[in-house]
Order: sequence, then structure tokens, then C-alpha cells
Amino acid sequence: MSRVVLGVAGGIAAYKACELLRRLQAEGHDVTVIPTAAALEFVGLGTWAALSGKPVHTSVFDDVHQVPHVRLGQQADLVFVAPATADLLARAATGRADDLLTSTLLTAHCPVVFAPAMHTEMWLHPATQANVATLRSRGCLVIDPDNGRLTGPDSGPGRLPDPAELEAVAEAVLIDPSIVGRGAERDLAGLRVVVSAGGTREHLDPVRFLGNRSSGLMGWALARAATLRGAQVDLVAANVTLPAPPGVTVHRVVSTADLAAAMTEQAAAADLVVMAAAPADFTPSARSDTKIKKDGDGGLRLDLVQTTDVLASLVRARTDPAQVLIGFAAETPTADSSLLDLGRAKLARKGCDVLVLNEVGEHKAFGRPDNEIVLLTGAGADGPWAGSKDYLAHLIWDCALGQRSRR
Repeated sequence: MSRVVLGVAGGIAAYKACELLRRLQAEGHDVTVIPTAAALEFVGLGTWAALSGKPVHTSVFDDVHQVPHVRLGQQADLVFVAPATADLLARAATGRADDLLTSTLLTAHCPVVFAPAMHTEMWLHPATQANVATLRSRGCLVIDPDNGRLTGPDSGPGRLPDPAELEAVAEAVLIDPSIVGRGAERDLAGLRVVVSAGGTREHLDPVRFLGNRSSGLMGWALARAATLRGAQVDLVAANVTLPAPPGVTVHRVVSTADLAAAMTEQAAAADLVVMAAAPADFTPSARSDTKIKKDGDGGLRLDLVQTTDVLASLVRARTDPAQVLIGFAAETPTADSSLLDLGRAKLARKGCDVLVLNEVGEHKAFGRPDNEIVLLTGAGADGPWAGSKDYLAHLIWDCALGQRSRR
């Protein structure tokens, strides 16, 4: 059981922290909520106490015999502040210790994550940006806010990401605390990243299609991790209905032909390209414009043709020798061919720089929040690595940067 301190600053987005609290608890974490006095103007003390099942304090003088402003920070595995207002970021950056939350931040030995939320003008102000830079320079992970509806009619960057997005970051950090350092360093800053996700659909008629079980969760995790590390990210999504990760531009496609066209366009100027989508290998030779009807007791015969090999075509089209291309191989080993045998053969056949190899089947990979992968390169195999897809996404980006450094 991990001990998480959930700090809540005084912004309207404080209500979203209630769901984040419940999500963290549902994963089995011991969560202590520390709201600021201003946060209690938005969500009351009784709400936090009822949801957390613990006493909730804002002052260093509450339960002073337990020295909470020191103990909480020393014992926590993660301090996660959501929302982090402009005021909270300023106080944290200057080392203020005028309430229980800021005092806890000064005593924390664990990873510290801030999820800012404020009006666009406040987020873009040079003072706030300087405070964010200061916190990152000290090893804190500051998540860029989402772009969307704010209070009143205003819209723009400054929106607190959805609790599901914040929970994904928290879970990855709890598995691998070094993710905070990579996010603080922004080691993908200045790089353009293109990721594909999901499964394509090849329509037989207006109702039916050939598809697969890919959920898009791995591609979403890769996009989320890349933005945390400072990259500009374009996500080509095949039939994925998940909300876009904050800061990511999504291009939605349906068929393998659509995916091939979008990836060819987006990858042309990209530094890192990941083909995490699962394109269909076959498509009907002809599509019916009307719903295909049953004809007595007979069956249905389909004439299928092969689709474009999207990954191989991206390798052939590559013009920048520094570009790193990463493919995925979802394989089912047999008595004659091991998982590694299948992966090595596919790496040689596709010609990409890295192949992320995973076994698929019932209760494996598709639609699950976790996975087990092996990273294959020309130098050999690295792994297996197991864990949440958000954790694995960072390992994949580490591998990509390693490949790029050798160009």
C-alpha cells in the first residue's frame, strides 16, 4: 500500500480532486488529503473527511503533538497537488511554509507532482512560467494543464486534466519514481512525436466491419508520457473514443488505408514515430453500399485482399536518418516458434529501429491497463518488462532516445 498525500489548492477545479481521491483509494492507496484554507471555500472539510475516512487539517497547529508538517512529508510515497493554483505554485517555488500543505512540500523526500489549474492569462503569465521552471529545476513534475472550458464563458489552456489522466500519472510515478525526474528534465522537449493507437475497421457494408480488440490504451499511454516529457505530440487514433490526453493533437481515422495516409502525412516531419495501432491485415475487395441480407440457410463468402503494411511503408518513406521508428508486434507463440523468434523475424521484415513485442490472447494485452513487453533492437532483446502501460510507455521512450543518441 502506497501512502499518497493529495494536496488541494483553492480553485474551482478542486471538485475534480474528489474523484481523483476515490480513484487512488480504489487502487488500494492510503490517501491523506491536505487542502489549503482557500480550497475549503470550494469543497468543505466534511466532504474531504468523509471521502478519505481520515481527519483533515490545513494548519500546522492541528494535532501539533504529532508534528504533521514534518511527518506527512517524510512518510509519503507521493505528494500530488491537484489543482495547483498560481498562488500555490508561487508559494511552493519560493519555499513558503505558511500552511500545512506548503510545509509538507518542504519536508517531502518522495516524488512531488503538481497539476496546475487556473485561467489562461494566469498560466501564461511570465511569473507563473518562471515558478513552473523553478519547480521543474528542483526535480518536481509539473503537468501541463489541459486546453478547454474554464469558469464562465472562457476557454483555453489552464483546465485541470480529467481525474483519470491524473491517476494514470500517479500510478506510473508510484511504480517508477524516476519518471518524475524525466518529466522534470523535459528530455523530449523540442522533439515532434507521432503515435498511432487503436484498431482499424474494414467495412463490409454500412453496419458490419472486420476489426480487432485493440483498445488504444497503449497509444494513449505513450502520448501521455511524451507530453509529460515535453514533446509535441500528434496522435493518430483508429476508432478510439477516449478523451484526448492534455496537450495532444488527435487525428481520428477508421480504416487501415486512412491510418496509412494519416501516418504518412504526420510522420514526414517527426523525430520519433510509434506504430502502436493494430491495423487490419485484410480488407474486403468490395464494400456493399447496403446491408448484406441473409440468403436462406446459406453462409457468406468474403473476398479479402491484403491492406497496406503501414509500418514497412513508413520505413521505406523515411528521409531523415535521425528519425526513430518504433513498431509493435502482437504475437501468439506456437510449439514451433517462440515469442522471441516471431519478434526477431518481424523486426527483420519490417526494418524499424525498435520492435515492442508482446504476447496477446485472452486476458493479455488488449483492453487491459497493464502489459508485459520485450524491446527488440538490432543489438538484441531488453526485457521482459511488466507493469502498467503508462510505466511501460516511459521505458519505450527511454529506448527511443537511446536509439536517437546513437545516430
